[in-house]
Amino acid sequence: MSSLADKIDRLFTTIRTNGREYTYEEVARGCSKLSGGTFSKTYVWQLRTGQRDNPTKRHLEALAAFFRVPVAYFFDDDLAARIESQFALATAMRDADVRDVALRIMNLDDQTRKSMVRIIQEITQMRQPKADSEQTSGS
Repeated sequence: MSSLADKIDRLFTTIRTNGREYTYEEVARGCSKLSGGTFSKTYVWQLRTGQRDNPTKRHLEALAAFFRVPVAYFFDDDLAARIESQFALATAMRDADVRDVALRIMNLDDQTRKSMVRIIQEITQMRQPKADSEQTSGS
């Protein structure tokens, strides 16, 4: 179960503008406009870092609207997990190589696409023990 601060941090690190994180000022200004109330950059920072962990409903609604996620993202861990898997895909698709592979695979017929998925799974399985042993030996 992720904390509110963890979820807000993931919104910052995943949902970007012009290839960079939003600033606290940008988020505060956007949330103020969306909520019709006050929202300071310090308050946004406090929420993100866990210094404050009991925002009002209006503040959570404004954050959700700003980052374009359902407000339930902050309360429903199953929904949050589904949204975060979409974030992971979006993040991966920012990588030009990943995007190029995905676009090429989309143009293949079903049988070839399934073969490519199997190949990727096999490579992942072959590399997994190597990654595990590197982590173990590096500890």
